[in-house]
Amino acid sequence: YIHSIISELNLIWSFIFMSNNKIEKMNEEQVLLHIKKIENWNISDDYKLINKTFLFKNFKEAFTWMSYISIEAEIINHHPDWKNVYNKVTVCLSTHDIDGLSEKDFILANLMDNFFFKFRN
Repeated sequence: YIHSIISELNLIWSFIFMSNNKIEKMNEEQVLLHIKKIENWNISDDYKLINKTFLFKNFKEAFTWMSYISIEAEIINHHPDWKNVYNKVTVCLSTHDIDGLSEKDFILANLMDNFFFKFRN
């Protein structure tokens, strides 16, 4: 549990540091390197977005998770494209300002995975 909290804080600090710098579009090599650090995310053929489907026990759990994520998304000012149907949440991440993927997408993906892990344990 403590490892998860430390991981989340590191991600938020990474974002704070990054937010002082210009957001840059990742190239294919950078995307392939970052995708290895997150579990079960898929990359689009054009390397412009990553996506994943999260399955929960029920609607309440899925919606609660989305509520937690919405707070984090506001903090880092990066909002997912997502869809919820009962216990399933499908997420697509992309940085629209640059028409591709940036570090913001992978930070939010990590936060999503960390919160999902908490729900599963």
